Amino acid sequence: MTLSAVESTNPQVSNCLIGENYQVRLNQSLQNLLAEIRKETPNLSHFVDVFYELMQAKIDPPLESIWVYSALLFRSRNSSNEDPLNRLSAIRDLFQLVSACSSSSSSSKSIALLAPVIFEVYKLVVELSLGKDSGSKREKKVIREAKSLIEVILGYVSICCCKDLGEESSTIDMKFIMPVRDLVSVWMDGNESLQYFLPLLSDEICMEIAQRGFDVDYLAGMVIVEAFILKLCIGLRFRAAGTEMERELRSWAVGAITGFRSFYFFEILVKMLLQPVLPITSILNSEDGVLLRNILYDGVILVEYSFLDSQRAVHLPAERVKGLTMARLIVTQKAIKCFRENGDQKKAICYSSAFSNSRLPSQLTKWITAQIGMHEKADMLRGSSPIALIKWLLDLDRKGIKVFDDGNLKYHAKSVLDDSKADSEQPGSKPDMKVDDDLLFYIDNKRDKVEREEEEEEEEKEKDEDEDEDEDEDEDEMKNESISASFVAAAHSMKSTENGGRKRKVGQGTERKEKKKNLKSDMGSAGDKISSDDSDSEVENPPSDSE
Repeated sequence: MTLSAVESTNPQVSNCLIGENYQVRLNQSLQNLLAEIRKETPNLSHFVDVFYELMQAKIDPPLESIWVYSALLFRSRNSSNEDPLNRLSAIRDLFQLVSACSSSSSSSKSIALLAPVIFEVYKLVVELSLGKDSGSKREKKVIREAKSLIEVILGYVSICCCKDLGEESSTIDMKFIMPVRDLVSVWMDGNESLQYFLPLLSDEICMEIAQRGFDVDYLAGMVIVEAFILKLCIGLRFRAAGTEMERELRSWAVGAITGFRSFYFFEILVKMLLQPVLPITSILNSEDGVLLRNILYDGVILVEYSFLDSQRAVHLPAERVKGLTMARLIVTQKAIKCFRENGDQKKAICYSSAFSNSRLPSQLTKWITAQIGMHEKADMLRGSSPIALIKWLLDLDRKGIKVFDDGNLKYHAKSVLDDSKADSEQPGSKPDMKVDDDLLFYIDNKRDKVEREEEEEEEEKEKDEDEDEDEDEDEDEMKNESISASFVAAAHSMKSTENGGRKRKVGQGTERKEKKKNLKSDMGSAGDKISSDDSDSEVENPPSDSE
């Protein structure tokens, strides 16, 4: 199959395919096709010309016409038993065909139509991961070309995303003509589920789609998530022995999220991190799976993306924006808990600090207080840790105030709160620290001044004793954590000297400024370093994507 397949047949486009007549013809053709697919030995060859004609009859043809035409052409010329290089060539031709047929379509439609392309690349990558010829010259060539194809697809997606996805929906009908299960069945021989066709999405996402349905914008977001994760999986799975890919992939992930600027993509990605297991076990082992999750945590927590600003998301329902904010709150707490359990206290503090200096706490308290009018209590909670905010939201929910519009989010919020209670009740579960676990991640704005002064005096004594050791440890930690300027800034280990960074008053004067330059390994002082008081020092917010 080549790109010329778009012009290989040239039926006379009927003059009657306009207006309502077109819609009737399209619907009838789709029903006839589905009836034929359900037969034991279907004959689909004559449908190629039918859907080519329907596709050519409009400057911006419906998604279904391009979807079905490309599926019929691909299925007639591709065999799953072919040599991997031949299959990869067929997938590349499919990508070229779909992108050519959708050249006059909206950005969302152009990206959504790539779902079958990602599906075919995924199947090939899984076979390579399980193949017996691992390390052979031929396999390396297939892997190299598969990586190249994914890069090309992501580049195409980035070009489409130059115009913000979703903002064009007001002038274009973004709903599907045929049900999702029928749309998917055109690409598969059996009665496989939606999860089979979208293998890199979590079961919860697919169940939500099956229950609520979705439009072209949302399908585009799903496709971007799958291409994004597939790129990371290939990078981790087929990296050369002894190479360090995590840092490079982390930097790429942040740049990609910034470039896509897709609310739906980011929403789906965050919701997937709510799940205990990512759907990547067919490609990655457990160790690489942990690395992937860490990369995704960094990408969604440590950077303040401008496309998520409420002023940029005015075209979206307020409930949807609120739901994403709550999902990010829960994911942040899950990440903090994960790193604390693994003994990486510095990373946990980094996440907590990034959260407290982001827009999330103020957005949540603003929405809730606008609904219930508890301004005084909300001001007290603005600097709270993620777990404190989750507890507050659940307390309001128990009092009959509708806080969670999404039942799944409420379930995950209860889950992380229960986990937190279970941890605090286990005597041997906490590390040996000089401060209470809850205080470590609580930004306390209301502590008594005398208590603060007493703690500072103790800190000074410990500082004199541990200064030499701390300097060596800090130097090593800074080298290990120096991933990029974005992540270093989010960890509060340095202050920005660049233009116009937005700053917020927290901390405790000049003395506390000095302490923030060296994040001590002694967790007895870590709690104070992330606390904020009513004084004049400044800490930089988590970096924006522009920074």
